Amino acid sequence: MENYVEIIGYSASAFIMGSFLIFNNIKLLRIINGIGCLLFVVYGYFIDSWPIIIPNVFIFLVQIYYLFIHKDKS
Repeated sequence: MENYVEIIGYSASAFIMGSFLIFNNIKLLRIINGIGCLLFVVYGYFIDSWPIIIPNVFIFLVQIYYLFIHKDKS
């Protein structure tokens, strides 16, 4: 089980880092970053770490807000 947890953690990191390489498509950036945040929430759950879970839930909700609720004026 430990190996799977580490894979989740590394995958989360890869998604977060990868999202910052996408500057020209903000929607795709938010989607990839949101996936990374969700993976970090799962990782935080498995290692029982609230300092990982709480900010990533918040960031994920921000991404959802800007993807589906907030309407751009541009």
